[in-house]
Amino acid sequence: MSQKELVYLNGQLVPSNQASIAIYDAAVVLGATLTDMERTFNHQIFKLEQHIERFYRSCKFARIEPAESKKETQNIIEELVKHNSQLLKPNQELGCIQFISPGEFKAYAGAAGQNKEMIPTFCIHTFPLPFSLWRHYYTEGAHVVTPSIRHVPPECIDPKIKCRSRMHWWLADQDSHLVDHRAISLCLDLQGNVAETSGSNFLMYKAGTIWSPTSRNILPGVSSQFLKQLAAELGINWIEKDFQVYDVINAEEAFLASTPYCVAPVTKINGLPISNGEIGPVFKSLIRLWGERVEVNLEEQILQSKL
Repeated sequence: MSQKELVYLNGQLVPSNQASIAIYDAAVVLGATLTDMERTFNHQIFKLEQHIERFYRSCKFARIEPAESKKETQNIIEELVKHNSQLLKPNQELGCIQFISPGEFKAYAGAAGQNKEMIPTFCIHTFPLPFSLWRHYYTEGAHVVTPSIRHVPPECIDPKIKCRSRMHWWLADQDSHLVDHRAISLCLDLQGNVAETSGSNFLMYKAGTIWSPTSRNILPGVSSQFLKQLAAELGINWIEKDFQVYDVINAEEAFLASTPYCVAPVTKINGLPISNGEIGPVFKSLIRLWGERVEVNLEEQILQSKL
């Protein structure tokens, strides 16, 4: 097999520099794309079956049917990760993304689209995880800002679909970065309840309990569900309920749960410190236990990364 980085695109493994989609693909024209992402620990994929199940649930809801079965997709991901991991530098890990669109949008394709049915465009690719982007989370904590842009209501698009139709997140970040160029946008719903960020679930801790926004309002995070298991092992309760910025400001700790960096502490919201503004003991217990489960020192991996 090639010693170049490979990509799976529409039934074929191709070198990454040869992988391309049409400018009239629905992914480009409509932003109609479903996606999911995994990561590796010691080059082994974490929770692959859960991510694939979520991806196929999104596909079913959106009426976009991959030609590949779940098992075939799993085999492709495993083969791709095994190959591309060999090209990594020491201590690097891979992120793996799959995305699918309805296919080429024939109204924009001209003669190339005449009398052609739309066939889904399906791609799987990997990339080295850029740990240094998240280093400051583990030295000072993340800063979340609630922008003027609100979370898309579930009456419009069900947030349980993991999709890339994300103009509202782009606009939210333009707001938030006026406050702090490194801030993470934490969108509220139309009633002022905390929802989620563009790439993570938001959680807070208070009086022995981790609070999660209700499942009606958020993507069902694989990392968040794993944290729930770890919390139970630590004797920490877990509830789903609506809560507001007021509650976050007065929480003891807050966290982000996300596939690339697992769990990160949040120490500020809208410029105000959460508790004393320091990284708290519950976060440290959670990331330590997560690291034990995957046999990786997660903080050390991020803090020492040169990528």
